[in-house]
Amino acid sequence: MDFDIVRSFVDAMRSAFGTSAVLFALAGVGLNVMFGYTGLLNFGHVGSLLVGGYGTAITVNLGGPLWLGILIGITAAVLLGLLYGLPTVRLREDYLAIVTIAAAEILRLLTRSSALEPLTQGVFGIQKFADNFYDLNPFPRGSYGVWRITWDANTLWAIVVGWLLVALCVWLVWMLTRAPWGRVLKAIREDEDAARSLGKNVFGYKLQSLAIGGAIGALAGVFFAVQSQSVNPDSFQPIFTFLAYAVVILGGPGRALGPVVGSILFWFLLSFTEAVLRQAVSAGFIPDWLLTAQEVAAVRWILVGLGLMLLITFRPQGLLGSREETLIDAR
Repeated sequence: MDFDIVRSFVDAMRSAFGTSAVLFALAGVGLNVMFGYTGLLNFGHVGSLLVGGYGTAITVNLGGPLWLGILIGITAAVLLGLLYGLPTVRLREDYLAIVTIAAAEILRLLTRSSALEPLTQGVFGIQKFADNFYDLNPFPRGSYGVWRITWDANTLWAIVVGWLLVALCVWLVWMLTRAPWGRVLKAIREDEDAARSLGKNVFGYKLQSLAIGGAIGALAGVFFAVQSQSVNPDSFQPIFTFLAYAVVILGGPGRALGPVVGSILFWFLLSFTEAVLRQAVSAGFIPDWLLTAQEVAAVRWILVGLGLMLLITFRPQGLLGSREETLIDAR
């Protein structure tokens, strides 16, 4: 097998603008509202995606329309954000982190349980419930794209809708954070005691941040469920939240476009690294005693993780962030 760097680049570009990048961009935009702008450590952000995805799937599976399922999923995520915040945001940030990661895992285990199997279908999840979405697809069957970067009609439809959702959410966050509301969030992030001394209801603003961030996270869960026509408990593992944090930090916390740039670059690097390593192993450039094809998937995470460590060390504000505003102390 010849080494083809162009093919590796094509695969990476397909991942950088594909459904995974859309998913993490949406999830990152919601997380950025809470973490980047408000300074809240929500380690259970994947729970918002879970209730968004399952809210949609269960509603449609019970005979409801898709649009109603989406509204139910988003509403459930808003309520979940308020449930997170009511007992914790008056306390230190680490209490919120503990509560959110525990709550998200409890929700995942509940969707796996036999008690809720009539609703959630247990470990098998719910399948094939978003046909109405693909019935709206304006693209005839075939392959579409630029150069060698192509997708089939259904995938392209999901990608187009997904990136439009990302653009809408980024615009919404940008407008909100340019308003006085956003300036209060930044003040809370920097020094909530000072914001409180100026008469701002810090508790209320934190709850609003959790609700809005959770609603955008729910949209990410809806997108994931609809484009794959599947929801499964094991798709909502805790690791998802920490990958979303990586996306936000890579792009720049506290910047509206930060999660979008971070998601595109993250998936490009991850896919490009794997493609190059696989071709290098197959072509014999890397000997078997050093690296085998079965180990490539793990090594790519190591290399990308090292890159993120270097980024945190030398540019903690991310690619688009401002060092003066970042919450991360690189010292």
